[in-house]
Amino acid sequence: MKYNRLGRSGIVVSDICMGTMTFGTGADEKAAFEILDRSFDAGIDFYDTAENYPVPPDAKYAGRTEEIVGRWMKTKSRDSLIIATKVSGPSHGWIKAAVRDGKTALDRHNIVRAVEASLRRLQTDYIDLYQTHWPDHGTSYEDILGALDDLVQAGKVRVLGCSNETAWGLTKSVMISEMHGLARYESIQNNFSLNNRRFEDELAQVCRQEKVSLIPYSPLAGGVLSGKYNDGARPEGARFTRYMNAGERQAAMAARFVNETSLASTQAFMQIAEQAGMASVTLATAWSKQHDFVASTIVGATSVGQLDEILAAADVTLSKEVLASIDRVSIQYRYPMG
Repeated sequence: MKYNRLGRSGIVVSDICMGTMTFGTGADEKAAFEILDRSFDAGIDFYDTAENYPVPPDAKYAGRTEEIVGRWMKTKSRDSLIIATKVSGPSHGWIKAAVRDGKTALDRHNIVRAVEASLRRLQTDYIDLYQTHWPDHGTSYEDILGALDDLVQAGKVRVLGCSNETAWGLTKSVMISEMHGLARYESIQNNFSLNNRRFEDELAQVCRQEKVSLIPYSPLAGGVLSGKYNDGARPEGARFTRYMNAGERQAAMAARFVNETSLASTQAFMQIAEQAGMASVTLATAWSKQHDFVASTIVGATSVGQLDEILAAADVTLSKEVLASIDRVSIQYRYPMG
């Protein structure tokens, strides 16, 4: 396992991060502990969760994931773990949070309530990386960062990050932090995979110039890059199988991830992986972490058996020939996820 600095902070993290968003729904506590123990033994020290987890978000069980992670943390030395969690963004936009009766916002009131609740559920007195789960571009960044900076000064949070942010939002936030002497976002957590390379268009340059680290989520494109949806397959219990028959928002998400172009590109990537002598899951994970602006790639699992092909990427460096083959597929199938 390799380790990288998170932005300009003093925190160094494993270049694979274990995501936990299915803990409490897709994976029960026993399975979650097995996954966490296996990843820890493999050298992963970085774990990501959120107050709004598990998914799909539901007020009946929101916060359950942090509770599971908190109980597992008691089995390890706290100093050996880098724990990341998130405060929900505003509920009047593209998603309604499952916490605080769907009245969330990125104001001081919500940020303080969220961090105190996360600390209780995680059974810890500090959070290593605290992130805004999604942005609110109608709210003053001075106010958001001012509230977050207070958490850093109080010792409740070590480092700040954002998620699902735009190039404008990340640049604006860094500028505001510099102007007012506030703690800045050291990381950005956005969707990035072989099937979704849009981060490279603009945000990658912001990260390079401002020394902000990407910690990409969904490197397997929601599991699509494993090939499990190929040839019209709809695996029972799989996320997008469920989403296709769920609400309007879930169905739209499923269509974005699972469509004719994304499945065609996935098939091409699987052929590259086979020629390179590795699983497509290994190829996708290795490719994600082989970028200069990436500090750690967030992976996920619902069973410990899924980890073998993911963890195999820890020591893989893709050759120039393999990378060139990948780029040719990306040119042939431009923006498979739209």
